[in-house]
Amino acid sequence: MKRNLLAMLTLGLVLFLAACGGSDNGDSGNSESADNGSPETASNELSLTASNFEFGQDKYTVAAGEEVAVSLTNEEGMHGVAIDEFDVNIEGEGEASFTPEESGEYTIYCSVPCGEGHADMQSTLVVE
Repeated sequence: MKRNLLAMLTLGLVLFLAACGGSDNGDSGNSESADNGSPETASNELSLTASNFEFGQDKYTVAAGEEVAVSLTNEEGMHGVAIDEFDVNIEGEGEASFTPEESGEYTIYCSVPCGEGHADMQSTLVVE
């Protein structure tokens, strides 16, 4: 009986860990280029697809002085997205917009505590 209980606990732990993990290949099907998350050109639409614990790309590039539309879809887990400098904060799925006036790099981060990898869930917004 103890052997069966131990086997069931072990199987449950393996299934739990498999469900919580994310892929490390960086390819979520949402990337704008083939070089692992670096976009080829500026686009003023940020379509973020969140999974545990990434947004799909390391960098997103937009043009200064033009309105940027942000949309968030949660593919795995419950996430949010925030960009402090532009007052963007989407919790769960949704949309927002802003107009960046100055060039620079800004942090995109998950605004909903989503688990053990939450602190690492960041991307960079490049405004050109």
